[in-house]
Amino acid sequence: MIDYREIIRLKSLKFSNVAIANSLCCSRNTVSEVLKLAESHSLGWPIPDTLTNKDIEQLFYPGRGTNEGRRLPDYEYIYNELAKPGVTLSLLWAEYCAKCEAEHTIPYQHTQFNEKYHAYAASKKATLRIKRKPGETMEVDWIGDTLKVYDSANCCEISAYIFVAVLPCSLYGYAEAFPDMKSNHWIEAHVHAYSFFGGVTRILVPDNLKTGVIKNTRTELILNRSYHEMAEHYGTAIIPARPVKPKDKPNAEGTVKVLETWILAALRNRKFFTFQELNKAIHKKLEEFNAKPFQKKKGSRLSAFLEEERDFLMPLPASPYETAVWSTATIQPDYLMTVENCKYSVPYEFIGKKVDIRSTENSIEVFYHGQRIASHVRKLYASEPIYIPEHMPENHRKFLEYNTESFLEWGKAMGHSTLLVIKHFLFMHKVEQQGYKSCASLMKLADRYGTERLENACAKALSYTPNPSLKNISTILKNGQDGRVPVYPAVFLSLFSAFCTIILTSCLEFPLIQKWDSLRQFRIPASAYDTGLP
Repeated sequence: MIDYREIIRLKSLKFSNVAIANSLCCSRNTVSEVLKLAESHSLGWPIPDTLTNKDIEQLFYPGRGTNEGRRLPDYEYIYNELAKPGVTLSLLWAEYCAKCEAEHTIPYQHTQFNEKYHAYAASKKATLRIKRKPGETMEVDWIGDTLKVYDSANCCEISAYIFVAVLPCSLYGYAEAFPDMKSNHWIEAHVHAYSFFGGVTRILVPDNLKTGVIKNTRTELILNRSYHEMAEHYGTAIIPARPVKPKDKPNAEGTVKVLETWILAALRNRKFFTFQELNKAIHKKLEEFNAKPFQKKKGSRLSAFLEEERDFLMPLPASPYETAVWSTATIQPDYLMTVENCKYSVPYEFIGKKVDIRSTENSIEVFYHGQRIASHVRKLYASEPIYIPEHMPENHRKFLEYNTESFLEWGKAMGHSTLLVIKHFLFMHKVEQQGYKSCASLMKLADRYGTERLENACAKALSYTPNPSLKNISTILKNGQDGRVPVYPAVFLSLFSAFCTIILTSCLEFPLIQKWDSLRQFRIPASAYDTGLP
């Protein structure tokens, strides 16, 4: 499917139709048609994430043609015309299209036109020379050979892979060593290269490495997702070299060969213990390489960059691109997904769904069908899963909120008797968490019967035993026995026992008047005789 979104995005960055067509492996006519349809529908960048390429296609209904009955270009004429100053393939293709229109024949699309000419030039062992404009292109690649970094801790050598970036106009170069050629280091190398140059080129020409380009055929171009995000961040367009076509990026290939001698050969006998130490040596050699005078013309790569190319680079964004790694996962029944041994929650509605995960150094983002559904601050280590309460079902969220402090606060709000029961449930076990279930059930009784009845029921239960159970309180509420609170029998019996003891002691040891005074201080209030009976 045509990448309508990318066509409109690149056009908003002022790229020509030819550059867009080359970047997306489609014809210039297709690009022109899409842009006209976008203008007619008032569709411009930025396009909402909810509007997919399929939606745009349904909106535009673009027509498609076939290759049958097309006029074959005169490539001998094209080959000779290209030798003239200022003549380009794009100009010759436009003239070819005009000629076909005048003769009422069907022309080849721009991509097919170029491919057929390249095949003709290859048969003639000819090279298509394209003049590079300042600040337009950056070519990137890895050096085939490696250096070594000695790991003293493990007593082994680590291979160091050298990344190379070149600006074709001035041939100004950049190089840096990494422990591998994985996606994160590939993108990090680009970020460092842009920072080194102090600006961004309009076009980026990489090789067809899987870390950057997933698929590159005549009809389809699929870029690594993180690589494409990086290009969007810097406002550049990725136009990969054709597979097995090193002359599509001759400057990078040439610089690789020179740097193999200038850097790798020069550092071959030195021993490095860290990558910082190795890169410091590489950058020193790189400065010498860029300052080295040209053999056939005045100046150097550095002077050519400063005088001819630096001012034509696009400005760097406000902040560098944060390297991201994309992965996929299926959400488990506990609505968690794992990133480097740390578990993060997503909304429970997505259980069983396959999601995309974007991981950076500082954040974790989760996407479903292009829509962000969750985000977390990335943790280096977490022994317990990281939950966001909004991601949980209502009953799970309530359970998560259960703790000793919350139960005690609730009991205090209900009343003194309820608080005593809560304390009993919590502290009767070796571990407080064992009483959470009973406390939660008591809260449900309050929701069912009301605060006042629960308080009375707890008081009634405490009058029978200092260790009431949830079943006791529930039975009192079910049978409606919480209407009036009786006097505590235990208290009554204690007072009666003390009274009898005083009388017996007094009769034996004290005069009558003293006996009476002794009894007066143990008088029992009238309320104590209330048995709770009608």
